[in-house]
Amino acid sequence: MLPWTVLDTAPLPDGSGTLRLKQRGSEFSIMLGSNELMNSRLSGSEEALAGLVCERLAGRTRPTLLIGGLGMGFTLRAALAALREDAAVEVAELMPPVADWARGAMAPVFAGCLDDPRVTMSIADVAAVIGNGGGRYDAILLDVDNGPEGLTVASNDRLYGATGLAAAKAALRPGGVLAVWSSGPDHGFTRRLKAAGFGTEELSVRASRTGRGARHVIWLATKR
Repeated sequence: MLPWTVLDTAPLPDGSGTLRLKQRGSEFSIMLGSNELMNSRLSGSEEALAGLVCERLAGRTRPTLLIGGLGMGFTLRAALAALREDAAVEVAELMPPVADWARGAMAPVFAGCLDDPRVTMSIADVAAVIGNGGGRYDAILLDVDNGPEGLTVASNDRLYGATGLAAAKAALRPGGVLAVWSSGPDHGFTRRLKAAGFGTEELSVRASRTGRGARHVIWLATKR
């Protein structure tokens, strides 16, 4: 088996750790300490995040989506495949090196999706983007951590508490969807979504496209 090669590292903005981009053959991995945040072979649940949201937006004209976290682009690519040409997709990525990796070493994984005319990407804190949303999004998709507990950057906790959920609700149009990806269940978060007034679904999806392996969780919270 081929060994892993570390291609690049990037310190987290709060100095609490370092991301490592690794490659083994055509496979890529992004690690934080001993935690693998994402792997190019396991895209099923990230694609499901976009697919499930786009199903619920079917029939809307000129939908606007905000994706928090660029990752390896799987959610973005799946959204573009499902959306019509009149859609707009904004991507907020906190860390410039991740955006650089998308156009550099991982360009084959991204397959040019950042050049799609429907896409606008900014280096920004998605919490700030949501706070300035002003009821203009049909959907907000969050995949900025391993779950709603702010693992990667502690300040991400403000996305998942009462204040953050209220901000997300205000940034959505009526009937809009807040979708959150997680590596595992969090019943406290489900309760917080319901307390914030969202119609809430908690879905279990496979990490792999093959329908095997680990299960991840996606919350779909609809603004009533």
